Amino acid sequence: MNTKDRAESSPQQEDNNKALVTRAVSLQILQTVLDKKQPLDQAFDNSNGFLALEDARDRGFVKMLVTTTIRRLGQIDDLVRRSLTKQGQDISPPLLHHLLRLGTCQLVFMDVPNYAAVNTTVTLAEQSGLPRQKAFVNAVLRKIGREGKEWTTKQDIPRLNTPEWMLQHWINDYGIRTAVDIAQANMAEAPLDLTIKNKNDLEYWEKNLKAKRLPTDTIRLQSGGRIDQISGFSEGHWWVQDASAAIPARLFGDIKGKTVVDLCAAPGGKTAQLVGLGAHVIALDRSARRLVRFNENMERLGVKDYVSTEAADASVWTPQKPVDALLLDAPCTASGTLRKRPDVAWLKQPKDLDALKEQQRRLLENSSSMLKEGGMLIYCTCSLFKEEGEKQIDAFLNHHPEFERSPIQAEEIGGIKDVIDENGDLRILPFQMAAVGGMDGFYVARLIKK
Repeated sequence: MNTKDRAESSPQQEDNNKALVTRAVSLQILQTVLDKKQPLDQAFDNSNGFLALEDARDRGFVKMLVTTTIRRLGQIDDLVRRSLTKQGQDISPPLLHHLLRLGTCQLVFMDVPNYAAVNTTVTLAEQSGLPRQKAFVNAVLRKIGREGKEWTTKQDIPRLNTPEWMLQHWINDYGIRTAVDIAQANMAEAPLDLTIKNKNDLEYWEKNLKAKRLPTDTIRLQSGGRIDQISGFSEGHWWVQDASAAIPARLFGDIKGKTVVDLCAAPGGKTAQLVGLGAHVIALDRSARRLVRFNENMERLGVKDYVSTEAADASVWTPQKPVDALLLDAPCTASGTLRKRPDVAWLKQPKDLDALKEQQRRLLENSSSMLKEGGMLIYCTCSLFKEEGEKQIDAFLNHHPEFERSPIQAEEIGGIKDVIDENGDLRILPFQMAAVGGMDGFYVARLIKK
């Protein structure tokens, strides 16, 4: 090959190299999540390979590939099983399985040409120390490329993509039809929601960002992108917060001049809302690391001077004197957030639910002694399990007759009636408000200390 030929071939070679790099980064992140059990957002933040990608399109491709692979993991594994020549054939080591998953995702669920998906995966197998498996990878993916999309028409999509234990809990809590609706809703990517700092600016930001204003005053963007490059971010005019998560702070009513304790405050969206309502906020979080990010957020939003922060365990912490109101956004399985955090489905286990239920119980128990008479406690979780919501509050009220429910009214949440249950608690399911993109699964109860 002469110099001219090499020069003409270099752009193609660069494209091939970039394609391999993005797949290699995707493989590393998928391993980190599924093998090392690290949350997906942390895996992206901690990946040197991902952070080194200079092209926004490459970063976007990696995010889409890894997230879609995890969101469709059950389907993808079923497609791989169907492609094997021997039923029950072992796919090992795990690295080989991950390679097939990424290749299958590109072939069936992304607009990647078959030759590109197959060739890059085969090359990556060799580069990853699996040269003897190249022919196997090639055969499996070529078969999936030919038949995979047809196979998906015969798959039970909600069941495959939901761990059995999780689906069974939803069936027990809501019945099989609603459980399937929940699982199906989790296949859609969540929209990007913003809470506007100054309510008087809602109309401006709705127009400026070409967004949709929901009945609860959340601003929903029609497209995504890098958060820090969206107009108004650096100036602190808004923060990212799902529409469901933005509701609890609204339910305190008039708290101007009152002291509110945000018991599990990081990353700080609800704290910022409380400050905007005129409250003095004592913000707690047991993680000093999370509080660093919390303080950065408060600084960007210009509300740091109105917040007192403490690194403390809210299950044992006590205020110097009883306070007016408490917000307990309790640690939970986050099973209501699978649209934006599909990894939760595969990282959480039944034992995690048991441990979190006990932690929630202890937090509620300690909260009972912090409030003044007439004080308000709002308890919420981004969980779809009633054991972390309705059943926790029922048990708490049985042991604490000095508390009673304060039913939530539809007019407090923009007139949305179908998310209020018979007790006046909020039970939001991810398929509700589907016409505008749905909401995270959420539970909220409002209690008053008599």
